[in-house]
Amino acid sequence: MSGPPPPLPPYVVIFGPDGNCTLDLCPIEYSLYKYRPNLAVNVLFLALFAVAGAIHVFLGVRWRSWWFMSFMLAGCLSEIVGYVGRILMHVNPFQFAAFMLQIVFITSGPVYYTAAIYVTISKAGPGRITSFAPELSRIPPKVMYWLFISFDIFCLALQAAGGALSTTSRGDSDLGVDLAMAGLVIQVVVLVAFCALFADYMFRYARSEYSRKLTRREKFFFGFLALAITLILARCAYRVDELSEGYSDSTKITDEGLFIGLEGVLIIAAVFALCIGHPGLVFGENKVGGDRKKSQVSVESGIVENKARVRQDAV
Repeated sequence: MSGPPPPLPPYVVIFGPDGNCTLDLCPIEYSLYKYRPNLAVNVLFLALFAVAGAIHVFLGVRWRSWWFMSFMLAGCLSEIVGYVGRILMHVNPFQFAAFMLQIVFITSGPVYYTAAIYVTISKAGPGRITSFAPELSRIPPKVMYWLFISFDIFCLALQAAGGALSTTSRGDSDLGVDLAMAGLVIQVVVLVAFCALFADYMFRYARSEYSRKLTRREKFFFGFLALAITLILARCAYRVDELSEGYSDSTKITDEGLFIGLEGVLIIAAVFALCIGHPGLVFGENKVGGDRKKSQVSVESGIVENKARVRQDAV
């Protein structure tokens, strides 16, 4: 059983903007994470987010889904910057700037993905909520869009500020941890509320005169969208639990396996799920226009048919 790490020279500053610790001067046990981030794993995540970002750019240009593409690309770029920070921490686990990069950008990255989901559902539904039977939504689609995006921006600000403050306190103050946790909790609550509102819309749509059977592609789309939401919610739950112990003497924050599985794997899987569950694949302009016309023709045909029957009965 190993004993406590050896004492440090008096001139050594372990953490912070003035930190001068390196692996040559300080044992790894003095670092905040108490481990060197795995180089191969973090390079892999960086590459995967780069590929996912490129795919979202291609699909966004292909389907002209500019807002969805912008949010997804912003999220991927945020993750890339964060994993650059973790790669730098492999070289020097005590580097303050590298820790700042990874804690702020990896923590806040998924906020952009939830914003993309809000754009998807607010502007796309069976026949598009914004242009087809908008009265079925309890909240006007434009109001819903700006409401949830505003909450998302608020969550982003809280998580970024919390991450930045946490790095300067090194566990001496709980303010940064509390801010980051508040941002994560609000993100979960808002995402669940959004899902409940959309589920309510789908239920009302299914019972309306405009309803139609979803195509296989639409079922595929909604399935992967639901998968992405579930993965993001699971990741947020992990981060809330992780932050509940703070950064000082935390057992979860020093477990790299938990981070890889419940942060990296869950989020990259969600990002690729949103590649498959891309709104343009089902709700592109041509597709939506065609579905809307089919729905209108179906309703109008029914009216004409009913009128013809009435005339026949009268004769």
